[in-house]
Amino acid sequence: MMNISSVSSHIFAFFFLTLFVSMNIQPASSQCLKSQMSLLLQLRSSLGFNRLESTKLVSWNNRTDCCQWKGVRCDGTTGFVIGLDLSGESISEIDNSSSLFELRFLESLNLANNRFSNVTIPSGIGRVSGTLTRLDLSNAGFSGQVPLVLSKLTKLVVLDLSVDVSSPYYFEYSTLRFENPSFGMIIRNLTNIRELYLDGVNISARGHEWCEAVSSSLPNLQVLSLSNCHLSGEIDHSLSKLESLSVIRLNQNNLSADVPEFMAGFRNLTSLVLSSCGLIGVFPEKIFTVPTLETLNLAFNPLLQGTLPEFAVNGSLQTLILAGTSFTGNLPDSISRITSLQSVDLSNCNFGGEIPSSIARLDQLLYLDFSFNNFFGPIPPFSMATNLTQLILYGNNLSSFTDHTDWKNLSKLANLDISNNSLRGRIPESLFSIPWLEQLQLSQNLLRGQLDEFLKISSPVLDTIDLSNNNLEGPIPKSFFQLQGLDSLKLSSNNFNGSLDLTVIRQLKNITTLNLSNNILSIETNGDNENISSLPQLYTLSLSTCNLRSLPNFLKNQSKLTYLDLSDNQIEGKIPAWIWKIGNGSLLSLNLSCNYFQELERPVANTSSLIVLDIHSNKLQGQLPIFPPGVVYLDLSNNNFTSIIPKIGVSLTFVFFLSLSRNNISGRIPGWICNASYLQVLDLSDNQMDGEIPDCLTESLVVWNLRGNRFNGSIPDTFTENCILQSINFNGNFIVGQIPRSVANCSNLEVLDIGNNHLNGTFPSWLGDLSNLRVLILRSNEFSGSIACPWPQSKSTWPRLQIIDLAANHFDGADNYLNYNFSHYNFYYQDVVTVTVKGLEFNLQRILTVFTSIDFSNNGFTGEIPELLGNLKGLIVLNLSHNSLSGSIPQSMGNISELESLDLSFNELSGSIPEELVNLNFLSLLNLSFNKLVGEIPRGGQFNTFQQSSFEGNEGLCGFFLNKQCGIQNGTTISQAAIQKMDSHSLAGPDWQFILVGIGFAAGNGIVVSVLMFWSKGSKWFDKQMDRFFGIVLSSFGTVYAGFDGRRTETDENIGNQLFCFT
Repeated sequence: MMNISSVSSHIFAFFFLTLFVSMNIQPASSQCLKSQMSLLLQLRSSLGFNRLESTKLVSWNNRTDCCQWKGVRCDGTTGFVIGLDLSGESISEIDNSSSLFELRFLESLNLANNRFSNVTIPSGIGRVSGTLTRLDLSNAGFSGQVPLVLSKLTKLVVLDLSVDVSSPYYFEYSTLRFENPSFGMIIRNLTNIRELYLDGVNISARGHEWCEAVSSSLPNLQVLSLSNCHLSGEIDHSLSKLESLSVIRLNQNNLSADVPEFMAGFRNLTSLVLSSCGLIGVFPEKIFTVPTLETLNLAFNPLLQGTLPEFAVNGSLQTLILAGTSFTGNLPDSISRITSLQSVDLSNCNFGGEIPSSIARLDQLLYLDFSFNNFFGPIPPFSMATNLTQLILYGNNLSSFTDHTDWKNLSKLANLDISNNSLRGRIPESLFSIPWLEQLQLSQNLLRGQLDEFLKISSPVLDTIDLSNNNLEGPIPKSFFQLQGLDSLKLSSNNFNGSLDLTVIRQLKNITTLNLSNNILSIETNGDNENISSLPQLYTLSLSTCNLRSLPNFLKNQSKLTYLDLSDNQIEGKIPAWIWKIGNGSLLSLNLSCNYFQELERPVANTSSLIVLDIHSNKLQGQLPIFPPGVVYLDLSNNNFTSIIPKIGVSLTFVFFLSLSRNNISGRIPGWICNASYLQVLDLSDNQMDGEIPDCLTESLVVWNLRGNRFNGSIPDTFTENCILQSINFNGNFIVGQIPRSVANCSNLEVLDIGNNHLNGTFPSWLGDLSNLRVLILRSNEFSGSIACPWPQSKSTWPRLQIIDLAANHFDGADNYLNYNFSHYNFYYQDVVTVTVKGLEFNLQRILTVFTSIDFSNNGFTGEIPELLGNLKGLIVLNLSHNSLSGSIPQSMGNISELESLDLSFNELSGSIPEELVNLNFLSLLNLSFNKLVGEIPRGGQFNTFQQSSFEGNEGLCGFFLNKQCGIQNGTTISQAAIQKMDSHSLAGPDWQFILVGIGFAAGNGIVVSVLMFWSKGSKWFDKQMDRFFGIVLSSFGTVYAGFDGRRTETDENIGNQLFCFT
């Protein structure tokens, strides 16, 4: 039985304890002091803030405990306000007398992400200097000089004045700066700071200045974040004193220096971010092996070199970003030891070799980007990387999928991009079974075979399929058109065949981009009205080369279309007026080129949105119409237009690219052309225009092509120092006079073609300062005199010159006429190519090629061929025929290893044919006829393919090719009549010649048009040379792309796609 006194004592004890707790352990909600509430309510009324965007201040009122207010934190014992978080409240006004600074016990103040536009940091903040340990004014909009009063906040542990450049309000801010007082003066008393964030604040200090200031004033610093602070110079060694540093962010500064090796000595280093710093030299490998390092970001330092080391076991690295650097070498197998690795970006580097299969064991990997490197071999099996969400291998030379990779195990993979590689074989079916795949991009490979009906497409979120530019064949799988979430389907430039009724896309409710161009398809587009009206609203539609015979009717109902390509079909008749209304004003690019349209229905200027219009290579005729006023790119070439109406200039105010070439336009260049201030590419070639060349275009143009017209007068002498011309082509006109010396002001000039005119004067040696000149054609004019160069031997003359054609003039002399520095330089140019083979001329329009040529034929050059000619290693064509050259053929010519065509005929050359010429493995045309050569003709190599005509007219030659026994005197002679007949034939034109003109240009908005020609080397060049090229139709708006492997290429959505075709 319990003792009553004992029970009574327990009850008393429990009652006393309850009373004690109720008196002393009250919740914070009952501790708000009236004085603190009053100050907070005064602060609320004095601040200017947006009540619609506020979530904290707008809720404050005197009916609730102020310690419970949003953003307010009180001391649990005293009730004083010690923390205030007013971030993101859209506050725009505050002054130095604010009651905010009467909160004398404030330890933490956060005013981040507000809108104090053009407001300086208030000096009143100094009144809380005795208690404040954390101050966050990041992205608040403060501007101007950082005040000295901050130096009084000596208890600060965290200071954040940073500005995020990605903030939507960034451009509204004026930058904070340390100027007077300086950065060092303000931080010198802040010795307790452990975290310093000043990103985007203008410090403007050299390396030794800011490093000394930080290391001497902030001994306990752990986080140093100074990105985009206008720092410059190398990182000073004094920074190594900060042994506690764990985070270093110096990105977006112009350091232009090496990465110091002492950074590997920071034992607590977890994050090093040095992206976009202009770093140079070799990155210290030791930094990779810092055991605590979790993040290393060196991106966008193109001059920074390095290699990856052998990694140790159990490293801490989680994020490795080397994108846009010059790191090289292979990936080590030991990368699999970094089991913590989650994100790897090695894009745009120079890594090579095979991707080690061990990388697939990184089961924590979330993001991997190896794009734009030189990796080859198979794709590793990533089946174990089950957390992977992004796998980007674009732009390498990977050759195959690994057979045993089961792609459906990558259950979290959202983006798979293996475009622009060399993948062969069939597409693995398991790719279509990845359960949550959003984007599948396999374009620009060598994938082949027929696509089966992929009934196991399991991803409900698949929105992008890009299989363009492969060798896929057969019908397009119907299952593609059952993917309800599909937004973009690109199947262009394959061998898909069969018929396809386009109304099948009505099942794709979300489709916005459809590209079926360049296949072997026959597209049916004109279904019944019900099906047409139910088709989804597209943004991009490309049906080039789809055997269309009429304009699709459903286009009339497309209200959102911005890009439409129907080029290279068989559509004829009128271009209707309704086509300009497609998209209800949203249409930006329209390509109807390479069809059979005969007429433009007027008017065509009812839309102001169109900026790219390509209707070249049709049968349009009559006067040029007035075009939409905002057009930037306009190609009307290869039609039958006959005249330009004066009013057209009103609609071409903003035109950048204008091509009217290959029409029947007559008359003078209209005066409105002088007012087209944005015009940079003007092509009026191959028309019947006449009159004098206007002098108003010499400053604004980049490409000026007037070839093949009837222009007369002289070349304007108005080229100023502001000249930006890269190509001048006036070939084939009636221009007289001399080349104006002001052309030398065009320092960017790459092509000067003024052949086939009536120009006179001497060789323009004063053009020698045009260091970018690559093509110089003066042929078939009336130039005379010597072409000896006035420069000393040590000075490089036209170091990039590849094609020089002085044929059919009256040049003479024997001094250094080949003393030019030809480099083996791959020159890609486009414009016009005229090839004359045995009297027949072929015009190849805008051919992109690689070529190096010298043609000095049909002049009066004398003397010997210099030995230095053998130094021209990249020379492909050499024609010195029909001159008066003497002496022997230099043995050094056997060193011109790329030479494909050599013509030395009709000279006075003597001696024997050098045996070294047999070593020219690519020599396909040789003409040494009608000289004074003697001895036996060499045999072997390409010489075995040449005919007797290559050596005829040389009495002293003998051997197999001429059926003449060497050493036998047969007294063979050539009659004077025969020589005269041959000379007469030669004056009509050489047997072969290459006149190549062109330029690759990129200007303005980056509109670049490219067409590819591949020049094959081989023994049958002369007979089959017209079979040695093929065209690939490609254009881009904002993009430049050229394929070098002979596969068809295309940029699907680029404005101006397939701008050129051959007819």
